Amino acid sequence: MSKKRVITITVILLLVTNIVTFSLTNKVAIKQKDKVIIPKGEYEQLISSYKKYSKAMSLESYVKNYFLREVDEENLMEGQLKGMFQALEDPYSVYMTKEEFKDFTEHTKGVYGGIGVIITPGEDNLITVVAPIEGTPGERAGLKTGDKIIKVEGKEFTADNMDKATKLMKGKPNTKVNITILRKDKDGKNEYIDMEIVREEIRLVTVKSDILEDNIGYIRITSFDELTYEDFKKELKTLMDKKISGIILDLRNNPGGLLDVCVDIADEFLDEGIVVYTETRNGERTYEKSSAKHVDLPLVVLVNEGSASASEILAGAIKDRNRGILVGNKTFGKGIVQRIKQLSDGSGFKLTVSEYFTPNGTSIHGVGIEPNIVVDLPEGVDEIGIENLEKDTQLKVAIEKMKDMIQ
Repeated sequence: MSKKRVITITVILLLVTNIVTFSLTNKVAIKQKDKVIIPKGEYEQLISSYKKYSKAMSLESYVKNYFLREVDEENLMEGQLKGMFQALEDPYSVYMTKEEFKDFTEHTKGVYGGIGVIITPGEDNLITVVAPIEGTPGERAGLKTGDKIIKVEGKEFTADNMDKATKLMKGKPNTKVNITILRKDKDGKNEYIDMEIVREEIRLVTVKSDILEDNIGYIRITSFDELTYEDFKKELKTLMDKKISGIILDLRNNPGGLLDVCVDIADEFLDEGIVVYTETRNGERTYEKSSAKHVDLPLVVLVNEGSASASEILAGAIKDRNRGILVGNKTFGKGIVQRIKQLSDGSGFKLTVSEYFTPNGTSIHGVGIEPNIVVDLPEGVDEIGIENLEKDTQLKVAIEKMKDMIQ
């Protein structure tokens, strides 16, 4: 062992020891003066902290001194912080560098440069497509819910480094990115597909509306970002001004987004009552409620396996409170809530802090929501909505059900 290393480690250990000794000395002084008894086990707790941090500092020193290549101290620290969150073994809890956090928040603002796909860590530790965003390069290239993105620009990625893959997929408009996806064919065999996709400026138009036969209003929401609620109110007002007879709300392939935006939209459909409640590990509950004022028209909601998180909250509230009928396939099953915080240096993190429950107290995490009427799309049909009404069997059933409700 080198003399320099011995001195370095000795200094570190002495500093930690002095901190512990100072703490203990102050506690004893307080005890002697004010007759306060130190809680049992406090000494052991201090020793445990000493051992924990001295180990980390010792290993960091060893890496800096003996690693084959030059060590970037900032990257080393960022790696330690990322490892802390990875140790939670929760794919939704993650530490983000300043640049990663900036990229992340762009999604919720509704404008960014990229291919337009919502991804999540899969249980198989692969980057899993929740849904391609409608009208984006990702959708036009043929990305589907359930696809696994295993390579970006020839580099292999797993869910552990999904942030790096996301960063590579983003970029300036009119530039190309190559990805490789893993998809199960109809026989369940692995199929590897290479795609070259041209990036665009993604301005998420998350709400669209139209009038269907028998004056039925149709609203499709593709995600819940900062702009969604205002867009939704405009589209809803346009339909209501035309005296529609009922509403079909299409939440298929909607991967979720901001909880408060979802609750605001739920408030437009539900009378007074619970929309959703969250519960922490300590049993602390927070309730989100709707007011009495709402649109009182027949309601059918379309969902599928790409409907996740906030869209499941909305669908679950409508189903539990018997406000409308769900048609389609079972939803994705993401029923946990992340707190998002930015730190003073611009970095930030997501941390799973609670689980959410539908008004009836149902947890859907890992389970999903079963629709009232299950309808499968014909094999090979990828495009959904009014543009492909002839083959969209789910929408056709929703229309027929709405006609029955109107009558």
